[in-house]
Amino acid sequence: MVLTFEKYQGAGNDFILLDDRGTDLVDRLDRPAIARLCDRHFGIGADGLMLLRDAPAPYDFEMVYYNADGGVSTMCGNGGRCIIRFAADLGIQRDVYHFLAVDGPHEGRITPEGTVALGMNDVTEIVHHGDDLVLDTGSPHYLRFVDDLNALDVVAAGRAVRHSPAFAAAGINVNFVRATSGALELATYERGVEDETLACGTGVTAAVIGHLHRDPGTGDGRFRVDVRARGGNLSVSGERRGSRYFSIQLTGPAEHVFNGSISL
Repeated sequence: MVLTFEKYQGAGNDFILLDDRGTDLVDRLDRPAIARLCDRHFGIGADGLMLLRDAPAPYDFEMVYYNADGGVSTMCGNGGRCIIRFAADLGIQRDVYHFLAVDGPHEGRITPEGTVALGMNDVTEIVHHGDDLVLDTGSPHYLRFVDDLNALDVVAAGRAVRHSPAFAAAGINVNFVRATSGALELATYERGVEDETLACGTGVTAAVIGHLHRDPGTGDGRFRVDVRARGGNLSVSGERRGSRYFSIQLTGPAEHVFNGSISL
């Protein structure tokens, strides 16, 4: 089988995109094939693979996402932003895109500045794990706030949490966050990739909500926080009412990198 693909990236978080409208790639690509495509030495190389599929009205498409290890994943924020850009490049033109993902309906838009804004699900529960936090923004995230990201071995520290007894079975994404006066700085170890990635959209969202939760100077109302990930800058906006965070938008770059074909 010869597969035609597109490659996109959002703040360095990179993905293989496949147009699966009217075809059956979702049934023909097994876990080893997806892992091979995402392999950076023997395949195309990516943090994950996505299929854009037909969806029932009123949705414009369905997003099916796989981690780099070939396993079905939970929601990917940067992937959601990249698939909106992919849909536009395929000729699906909307002021606001409505699509289905594994965690339910999402909407998003391409901004006048050329970035992509993605609506994220509400967050209503934040769990303390010692001095750290655990919350779900479409994918489960562990947050540890640190003073110096450069002094941290992100892979070793992230792997230790991800494979700890509390999280080994289901896995968890591990984020290390540094709060500065101008923005949050973030480094993420992603399950399924089992390595540090240059950005993680659901992790960026989790970091902002965790930061607001920890900061006694923040209260109810609208918020917008900038985040510097390893691969680029993103922002998270929304509204807070007590422990509920809603109308959340993740905004940042989403760009086409290259296209090609590969034989499986």
